[in-house]
Amino acid sequence: MTNKLRWGVLSTANIGLRKVIPAMQQGLHTTVVAIASRDLTKAREAASKLGIPTAYGSYDELLADPNIDAIYNPLPNQFHVPWTIKAAEAGKHVLCEKPLSLSVAEAETLLAVRARTGVKIGEAFMIRSYPQWLRLRELLDERRIGELRSIAGFFSYFNNDPSNIRNQVEAGGGALMDIGCYLIHASRYAFAQQPTRVVSLIDRDPEMQIDRLTSAILDFPDGQSIFTCSTQMVPYQRIHFFGTLGRIEIEIPFNAPPDRPTRLFIDIGGNLFGSGITTETFPVRDQYTMQGDAFSKAVLDDTEVPVTVEDAIGNMAVIEAIFKSAVSGQWESPRR
Repeated sequence: MTNKLRWGVLSTANIGLRKVIPAMQQGLHTTVVAIASRDLTKAREAASKLGIPTAYGSYDELLADPNIDAIYNPLPNQFHVPWTIKAAEAGKHVLCEKPLSLSVAEAETLLAVRARTGVKIGEAFMIRSYPQWLRLRELLDERRIGELRSIAGFFSYFNNDPSNIRNQVEAGGGALMDIGCYLIHASRYAFAQQPTRVVSLIDRDPEMQIDRLTSAILDFPDGQSIFTCSTQMVPYQRIHFFGTLGRIEIEIPFNAPPDRPTRLFIDIGGNLFGSGITTETFPVRDQYTMQGDAFSKAVLDDTEVPVTVEDAIGNMAVIEAIFKSAVSGQWESPRR
C-alpha cells in the first residue's frame, strides 16, 4: 500500500486555503490531489495557487473521483454532517472540521453511516496530534503534578462583522461552538472523563444573537474545569492544569505558531514567584501537517483516528448542556 493518502478538499474555505492545505502538502503521509467549490473559477484559482492538480465545480464531482481516498471537510458548520455523510457513502474517509455537528443527535447519525460504509470519520481538533498536548498527556499519566484536580482556560479574539459566518447563529456561529469547544475538548482530554454536570453564563450580541461571551464550570468525577471564551474581546489564549503537587501551563495552547517554538511550563513546589518552574520547548512544527499525517496514518495502518465520532459526540453533549444551563440558570447534565 502507498505511504500517502490522496486527499480531496470540499470548498475553498479560508482555513483550508491559508492553513490546512499548505500544511498537508508538507506531510509525510498526505497528498492533496483535488479541490472543489460550487464556483469552478474559485476552485481553479485555489488549485493554481496551491499547486493542486484537479479542480471541480461541484462537491459531488469531487466525491465521485476514484483517485481520492479521503476528504477534508472545512465547510460551514451546518454542512459538516450532510457532506460528511455523502463523502462516506462515496467510500471516502473524512476529516471534518470542528465542531463535527450542530447537535448530539446530528452527530449520532454518523455512527450508523460509519458502520455501514466502513470508512474512518474524525473531528479536526488539531491539538490532539501536536507535541505539547501529547506531552501533557504523558505528564498527567506520570502524575508529575500529582492528581489533576482543576483546569482553568481562556480563549478569545475580536470579530464583530455580521457577514462573517462565525457571527451567524444559523451557521452554528458564536464563541462556544467556534472556540469554547477547544476548552471543553481539552478538559475532557486531560481528565479522560466526561463531566457529570455543567453550569454557565452567556452574553449574546444584541444584533447578531450569537454568544459573544460564555463562561462555564464543568464538574468532572475527579475535579473541576472553568473557562471563558469570547469573540469580542482582546485576542488571548492560555490554559492551566492544577494538581495536588504542581501545575502545568500551556502558553499558546490552540493556535500553535508554525514558525516558532512552543512552550509548556511545569511548576512543582508551588513557589508563588516561579522559582520552581521548568520550561519544556517544542521545536517548530505545523499542527495541521501533523493532524493530516496522524489521520492518514490511521487510515493506512487501519488504526483509530485521533478524535473519533464518539469523542465528538461527547464534546457536543457538553456544548448542548452549557447552552441549556444558560437558559435554565441551573446545573445541567450532558446527554450520555
